Amino acid sequence: MSEDQLDSVFAALSDATRRAILARLAEGEATVGELAEPFAMSLPAVSKHLKVLERAGLITRSRDAQWRRCRLEPAPLAAATDWLERYRIFWGDRLDRLDEHLQRIRHKELP
Repeated sequence: MSEDQLDSVFAALSDATRRAILARLAEGEATVGELAEPFAMSLPAVSKHLKVLERAGLITRSRDAQWRRCRLEPAPLAAATDWLERYRIFWGDRLDRLDEHLQRIRHKELP
């Protein structure tokens, strides 16, 4: 995944409404109306959120008669998770070393 695509994914994930939409889509496909139900906003506002998610590659939209169905696309989330995993490992190692250091200090302080 390119840096621009990764930027788009993280920008899309930065909004709580868009994260809630993705959580709903993780349960299965939904229409725009179904996705809009839990939010106190207009359909055009929800559509703007969907466009951001679509541009980031996180969802796809299709037309089924008069219904616009949305589906989660997991690949960009996997790429973002891979990117984050490097830093989780980095900080995990750092915290393990800090814990070891604190344990050595505690043992030195014991009478």
